[in-house]
Amino acid sequence: MRYDLVIFDNDGVLVDSEPISNTILSGYLTELGHPTTYEDSLRDYMGAAVHRVHDLVRERTGRDLPAEFDATLHERVFAAFQRELQPVAGVEEVLAKLTAEGVPYCVASSGSHERIRVGHLATGLDEWFEEDWIFSSEDVGRGKPAPDLFLHAARSMDADPQRTVVIEDSPLGVQAAKLAGMDVLAFTAMTSSDRLEGADGYFGDMGRLIELLG
Repeated sequence: MRYDLVIFDNDGVLVDSEPISNTILSGYLTELGHPTTYEDSLRDYMGAAVHRVHDLVRERTGRDLPAEFDATLHERVFAAFQRELQPVAGVEEVLAKLTAEGVPYCVASSGSHERIRVGHLATGLDEWFEEDWIFSSEDVGRGKPAPDLFLHAARSMDADPQRTVVIEDSPLGVQAAKLAGMDVLAFTAMTSSDRLEGADGYFGDMGRLIELLG
């Protein structure tokens, strides 16, 4: 293994949450009078913290989302996670291999700590992550595409950014990893490689990740 730390994004990389959360987000925005398709939601918000939703709606319409927006969105998403969320196929085998080889790993997500934990509990991935291996945009001042979250995760895990690799599936995440001075391997199961420009490698099957990690 040529890296000292592997940082996983969460949504779409560890848990197959993007179809669920973007279906709910697009529907809720449309309900509030901001027509949004599922494809719009993926394009504009995938990989971002929820404040980006507020910022883009305000920028485009001059209107603020209601004060209860975050709480209602999270309530709907978490309920759906508990009903239907699954881990990304093959990711548990990757985590088992890293554990067996003694390679440190963690998760760094734009989602809240609560969202990460709800998803991990629903899928059984909580068994693979200690509490201090979980990092959220809540922990830093700026979310992706700023590098702050990934740098915070590496610092907390006592890893050199130049010896760290990020596993990402969103353009914002790829940008953040590169700005942090880290290698990034892009998971293309939901986002085409041309939208993940700048990554150091691409894979559409989680089973290939160990090979790419060397």
